[in-house]
Amino acid sequence: MVDLLDMHKMFLLAHIGPGDTVADFTMGNGHDTQFLSQTVGKDGHVYAFDVQEQALRNTRKLLEETCPDNYTLILDSHANCDKYLPQTIKGGMFNLGWLPGADKSLTTRRESTLPAVQSAIAHLAPDGILLIAVYPGHPEGTLESQMLDDYFRTLSRFQMSISRFQIINSPQSPFFFAVEKK
Repeated sequence: MVDLLDMHKMFLLAHIGPGDTVADFTMGNGHDTQFLSQTVGKDGHVYAFDVQEQALRNTRKLLEETCPDNYTLILDSHANCDKYLPQTIKGGMFNLGWLPGADKSLTTRRESTLPAVQSAIAHLAPDGILLIAVYPGHPEGTLESQMLDDYFRTLSRFQMSISRFQIINSPQSPFFFAVEKK
């Protein structure tokens, strides 16, 4: 059986590589930021966002031990990414939900997720990709997934290719959207 995280990385690796600029819009404990940092290497750059100080500390500790100095960790909402990102990014990741191991009542919210996704798409370079992991197993996650699904249906198929990868017979399981700019 194909692991969704492996598939996630496969999609990213088809679009990003050494020297690229990318973003982790939900840094969490830093594992996606670490993957992006190691993928783009010393000549690339990663911008990573989170609103929780604990996420920033956890990520910094992980990256200092395993990655080149090619990242900017930002303690701010992903909805404010326009303030920090360069003109274009080659790829980005969202891992919606809550910080693993922390307070589950603090989750990403529709009010910030939609503007962040819209900004990320606006910054996306041609042949760039965004991957958005969604967790419908909690009420806000269900609402976020429906909001994103509705929004993505409004985008031109001539400019974006948007796919949804979900285990059909496990509707509460996490899934992800892949947004590829043509």
